[in-house]
Amino acid sequence: MNLKIVVLLIQLALMPVIAYSQPIDVPDETIERLKAIYERNEFPVKSFRADWMPDGSGYLALERSPGTGRNALLFYDVISGEPAELVSSSQFESPGADGPASIRSYEVSQDGKWILLESESQAEDGRKSEYWLLERESGKMQKVVAGRNSSTSPDGQSILFSDGGNLFVYDLQGEMIIPLTDDAVPGLVTYNRATWSPDGEKVAFVQSDVSHVRIRSALIPGDPTYPEVSETRYARVSGIIAELRVGIVDAGGKEIRWLSIPIPSEGYYLGQVSWAGNSNELLVEKHSRFRDKREFFLADVNNGKISRIYEESDPAWVIASYGKNTGLEWIENYSKFLVLSEKDGWRHAYICSRDGKEEKLLTPGDFDIIDRLEVDDEGGWFYYIASPENGTQKYLFRVKLDGKGKTERISPMNQPGTHSYNISHDNKWAFHTYSSAENPPVTELVNLPEHKVIRVFEDNKALRKKMKELNVQPTEFLKIDIGDGIVMDAWMIKPRDFDPSRKYPVFVYVYGEPHAQTVLDSWGSGSADFHRVIADLGYIVVSIDNRGTPCPKGAAWRRAIAGSLGPLSTEEQALALKEMASTRSYMDLSRVGIWGWSGGGSNTLNAMFRKPDVYKLGIAVAPKPQPHLYNAWFQEIYMKTREVNPEGYKQSAPLNFAEGLEGHLLIVHGTGETNTHLQITESLVDRLIELGKQFDYITYPNRDHGIRKGEGTSLHLRVLMARYLLNHLPAGPQ
Repeated sequence: MNLKIVVLLIQLALMPVIAYSQPIDVPDETIERLKAIYERNEFPVKSFRADWMPDGSGYLALERSPGTGRNALLFYDVISGEPAELVSSSQFESPGADGPASIRSYEVSQDGKWILLESESQAEDGRKSEYWLLERESGKMQKVVAGRNSSTSPDGQSILFSDGGNLFVYDLQGEMIIPLTDDAVPGLVTYNRATWSPDGEKVAFVQSDVSHVRIRSALIPGDPTYPEVSETRYARVSGIIAELRVGIVDAGGKEIRWLSIPIPSEGYYLGQVSWAGNSNELLVEKHSRFRDKREFFLADVNNGKISRIYEESDPAWVIASYGKNTGLEWIENYSKFLVLSEKDGWRHAYICSRDGKEEKLLTPGDFDIIDRLEVDDEGGWFYYIASPENGTQKYLFRVKLDGKGKTERISPMNQPGTHSYNISHDNKWAFHTYSSAENPPVTELVNLPEHKVIRVFEDNKALRKKMKELNVQPTEFLKIDIGDGIVMDAWMIKPRDFDPSRKYPVFVYVYGEPHAQTVLDSWGSGSADFHRVIADLGYIVVSIDNRGTPCPKGAAWRRAIAGSLGPLSTEEQALALKEMASTRSYMDLSRVGIWGWSGGGSNTLNAMFRKPDVYKLGIAVAPKPQPHLYNAWFQEIYMKTREVNPEGYKQSAPLNFAEGLEGHLLIVHGTGETNTHLQITESLVDRLIELGKQFDYITYPNRDHGIRKGEGTSLHLRVLMARYLLNHLPAGPQ
């Protein structure tokens, strides 16, 4: 052999071999399962919707008429369950309409005597709405003038509505429209939240003026070469917010009086605005800009006198973004009121005298009220949702308004999970829905307080059968103790063919911010359908609720993140993950990925940047890597402003820790975002490029925060995530 050839062969043999791995495709079975969820909608939850009549005698429902196939408004007798058709959409005539009309919505007067209906039909210039007033006793129906946010006067002779930002009253007898306000400017000055006084002589309302709020411009989808621009008012952290005023106008539109509520220079928000049991006094709930203080005022609408009947403050916040504590309920003929507060460390109910000078704790104990439901003033009971033993579940309880006797649990003891109720106005009946992570919802009519099932409205039998055929692993709920008395709730979904003697990669679903929990024992929570598919690819999928999430575990738990969203959740999520793996040898902590949406996207970024030793892959969907650029209404509750809290914002922002990225990162965003704006994320993209960090980035054109608009979008995103996961975090046991 030629010597040169021999030398060349030796050199080639010594050269390093560069291996190019083939990309891993998403299995056909996985794509089919994702199509079944996001394209063919094969796992829909059937729900029941109806509205109670004010006297509790029955309920109203919009259904398809057996005779015409068109929708109709039916009244169901609560005892017999027999329906009676009140009105069918076939009764509506709409000249010039292209096709038949349908009933779009309805509003029942407080006494149940009148029903205001909105019909909708298709016309050449778009969809056309018309309004009709039905008198229940006679069945007489007449065409009326109405609009957005319509409501019938107490005597049924006038209709209050809004149009173009102004308020109007339509007088049925005179068949005339009376303007109550006339200076609205669409998009700038609007009148809303209008409500009749009990005597029908006055209307209370809120004026909102965003004239001084900064303008945000955005491209409008259209001509790619010459796109148009839309402009909206957007109140960013530290920026000017809407100016609010509460006014009263007589129903004839002759005089407007403004309440002299003190207006701080930084602005404020309004909670409940309602008449206080008579036509002379108005209740106004005022929240400070940071929501760390709230006040209730009683205003005399005749002489303008205002008195404070309740106030509360906390260095963190009093009212969170989910608004559980806002508002009050009048009891004992408006001589007292019931209010929720966390002033003693738990969300409890208090009974206060009308002037606020006397106060009594109604629900003592180390537990939180999750939701306030109904006050049965006549029977002397307060109904509420709580779960003292398990923060992932919900049950109905009641307690006597006089505080005597023991608290009673109404929900069945043999149904662990989540119970929700729509209670009739006479508090004798309820639409009850029960579900759990493994049981699709069942909705039924029950009587109260016995909770006897009268009839079943929907049991989702077909869905139950379909889920059983999938043969997936059940969702396991865990309690993770990370020390210092901190016990976190979590769930885990294992692969279909799970082998406890092998090690599996872990994929974490995170939100971790104050607005929501991901660990809930209810059907479909935590993107369960999607995560079952991912688990069956060969991953252990988990989700954990850290401190700061709205779990019913006390105010200290929820307020632990006050001042800076991100640092605490990142630490506790990582600690919980390690604690879980310490007793579960099948969890492979050398293969851990994490993903989240919105606030969960931000926590994904923080995890990847601050804990690169823990997380090897991250998928951040619609994150907000610079919280000071987010909206004032949400962010300032938990972090105030950068001027007040510069260090908190610095520590919260994932962008400030981007140099820590070591693993595989995919960032997903919609270019039509109106919530976590794309430009906030683009600054992070620039920073990662500047740092020389490799990452993946995809945008969905003109999609908003949910990234679902447009055919195929939801499916495409989930397949993208599955492919990214398979190619960067090896699946299956080892």
